Amino acid sequence: SAIGASHPMIRAARARGFPVVRRGEVLAEVTRDLRLVAVCGSHGKTTTTALLIAALRAAEFPAGYVLGGLFADETLAPAWVGTNGWVVAEIDESDGTIARFSPALTVVVNLDWDHPDHYRHPRDLEVAFRSLAERTRGPVLISEHCDDSFRVFEGLAPLRFGSSGEFSGERAGETADCTLLSLGGRFRKCAATVRVKGDFNVANTLAALAAAELMGANPVEGALADFPGVWRRQSVLWADDALTVLEDYAHHPAEIRALIGSLRRQVQERTPAGADAGRIVVAFQPHRFSRTAQFKAEFATALALADSVHLLDTYGAGESPMPGGTSAELEGAVRQIAPLLPVHYRPDDRAGFRSGLHRGSRRGDLIAFVGAGDIGEEARLWVEEMQRLLEQERRWDGLARMLQAVVSAETMLTREESLAEKTTMRVGGAARVYAEPANIEDLQAIVRHVVKEAVPVVMLGRGSNVLIPDKGVDAVVISLSHASWQIFEPRPDGRVWVGAGLRLKNLCGLAIKSGLAGFEFLEGIPGNVGGALRMNAGAMGGWMFDVVEEVRLMTRTGEICTLRKSEMHVDYRHCAELTEAVALGALLKPSRASPADDQVIKRQIDTYRDKRHQTQPREPSAGCIFKNPPGNSAGRLIDQAGLKGERIGGAEVSTVHANFIVNRGGASCADVIALVRRIRVRVQESSGVTLEPEVLLYGSEWVREL
Repeated sequence: SAIGASHPMIRAARARGFPVVRRGEVLAEVTRDLRLVAVCGSHGKTTTTALLIAALRAAEFPAGYVLGGLFADETLAPAWVGTNGWVVAEIDESDGTIARFSPALTVVVNLDWDHPDHYRHPRDLEVAFRSLAERTRGPVLISEHCDDSFRVFEGLAPLRFGSSGEFSGERAGETADCTLLSLGGRFRKCAATVRVKGDFNVANTLAALAAAELMGANPVEGALADFPGVWRRQSVLWADDALTVLEDYAHHPAEIRALIGSLRRQVQERTPAGADAGRIVVAFQPHRFSRTAQFKAEFATALALADSVHLLDTYGAGESPMPGGTSAELEGAVRQIAPLLPVHYRPDDRAGFRSGLHRGSRRGDLIAFVGAGDIGEEARLWVEEMQRLLEQERRWDGLARMLQAVVSAETMLTREESLAEKTTMRVGGAARVYAEPANIEDLQAIVRHVVKEAVPVVMLGRGSNVLIPDKGVDAVVISLSHASWQIFEPRPDGRVWVGAGLRLKNLCGLAIKSGLAGFEFLEGIPGNVGGALRMNAGAMGGWMFDVVEEVRLMTRTGEICTLRKSEMHVDYRHCAELTEAVALGALLKPSRASPADDQVIKRQIDTYRDKRHQTQPREPSAGCIFKNPPGNSAGRLIDQAGLKGERIGGAEVSTVHANFIVNRGGASCADVIALVRRIRVRVQESSGVTLEPEVLLYGSEWVREL
C-alpha cells in the first residue's frame, strides 16, 4: 500500500495488463478456506503473532502462519504453509483491507486511533474493527485493560485476557531475561515463563497463550522461555558496561510512551542502590506526514518522557510533506512542552545525526532507535561507527599507557585533552593523546614510540595560527609548554639562545632587560619561538629568520641536529626543514651586539602595539586567515567584496581587519571553515583572485575542505 501509482513497476504492470493488488487482498484470498486466526489491533500485533507462533510450534501444533515482520532468529522463516487447516496471520488495518477477512478466531490486542490518512475520524477505525468481529465465526479475544475495546465490541460477548479476565494472568517474578507469569481462569496451565520484559509484552503473551488454548493447542509451560523475539522490537544491537543500544518499531505516541516507560523501569532495576540511573536517549524517525501532523502534540508528550531526543526527517512512506507533519515542526512541539529537554534535529543530514548522537551519548546511557521507517539502517550504521570508535579508543588508551611508561614523572600526558582553550581562536575538539614533555629525552622517547606505532604526531605551539577541527585531532599532540623549553640564555658574544617553547612576547621582554634590540616586531605575535620558526612568522616589516643564525631540531626518528640559517630553505610563512622536524630552539643575533637603550626599544614596541590595537581586532582569532596574494592584500580584497561583518554561526569577518575571522562567542570550527569557503567564492567572483588559507587546519588539510 505504500507503493504509489507512479512507481515504475506499477506502471509497467498496468501497461501489460497485469492485475495490481495489495498484500491484504492477496492474504485474504489465500486464507479464505482456512481456519484463520486474525491477530489485529493498534499496537503489538506483530509481537503477539510471533508469540502465538512460538507457542504453537512448541506444542507441535502444525498451524500455518504469516508474520508481519521478521523473527530476531534469522533461521526462522516469517511464513509457513501448515498442515492442519489452521493459519495464524497478522492482519493490518492501515489500508482498509481488513474488511476482506472473515476469521475463525480474532485477537484484538488493543485499539487506538491511527492511520489518519485512511481513517479520517476515530469512529471510522472503530467501525472497521467492529465489522471484523461481527464476521468472525468463532471467539473474539480483547484486552481487559483497553476501555475502547470494551466499548467497540459491546454486545458481541468477547472473551477477555488480562489480570482478571476469562484468560487471566499476572507477573509473578523476573529473571535476567524472562518474566514469570501466574495463570488463571480458563488457562489449563497455572504458570508460564516467557522471554520478554514489560507490562505491554506481558499482555501480548496472555493474548497469544489464550489464542493457543482456543485453537486446541496445549503449549508446554516453558514454551516461550526461548522466544527469539521479533526484529526491531526492543532488539538489543549492542550492550556492554558502558552503553546499551536497542531499536524498536514504535511509531505511534501510545507505543513510544509504553516503550519509554518500560525502558525506564529496566534502567532503574539494573542501577545499583545509591547510583545515578542512566539516561534514556531516544533517536526517533516519525513515520508518515499524516500521522505526525495528526498526533504531533501526543508525539511531543511521549518523547518528553526521555532524557534526550534526536530526530531524523519524517519518513514519508509514499506520502508528500504536509503542514504539521515535518520533524522541524515536531521539534518545535517538543521544545514547547519540555523547554529544558535536549532536542537535536539537523535537517537532511544523516551523518550529522549520527555524529551528534555520538557526541551526546555518555557512559550508562540506554540509546533507543525508534520508528517504522529506515531508522533501522541508521541504527546499524551508528553501532558500526561506535564499534570502530571504541576500537580506536582502546588503541589510544594502550598507546597512552605505553608512552606513560617511557617518560619521566615530570612529563604531562593525558587522554582527550581539550585543545580549544590552547588556541587563540578558542574553537575545536580534543587531542586523542596530549603530551608536554619535560625534557629532550622524554620528547625523543615519545616521538620514537609514536613513529614506530605508525600514529600521527603533531606539534602545538601557542595555537595562534591554527584551527582545531570540532571532532578533535586523531594524533599525539605535543606541546613544548614545560618550563624547560622556555630558555633565554644571552651569550658573551651578544647572541642569545632561546628555547622553542618561549613565548615571543616574553622573548621581547627579556631582550629589553638584557639591552638587546631587533626583536621588537615579534612582540605582538601571539605565538612561541617554535611556531615562529616553522611559519617564519612576521610582522611590521620583520621576519623571524631575519634574526636567526642557527636552529636546533629533532627529526621524526628522534635524531637531533643543528642547521645554520644558510642551510635552510625559508620563504613566506614557511620553513621547509621544519615541515616534519621539531624545532627545539634557536641561536638568535640581535641587531646590536652592545647593550641598547632600553627606552628606545620600549618606545618602538609601544609604537608597534598601538598600531596593532588600531588595525587588528581584539576578539579571539587565529590571526590573518589568508595569505596575501603576490602584490596584493588579502584584507583589501575581502573588504572590497563587501564581506566585513559577514557571519556564520559564531564566526564573523572582522569589521576592523577583513583578513581576520573572529569568534563572537560559541563559534565552531565548522562555522569558521564555512566562512572561509564563502570568502574565497565571493573574492573570486569580485576580483578573480583565489585566496589561499594562511592559518593551518590542525591535523587535516585545507584541500579536503575547500
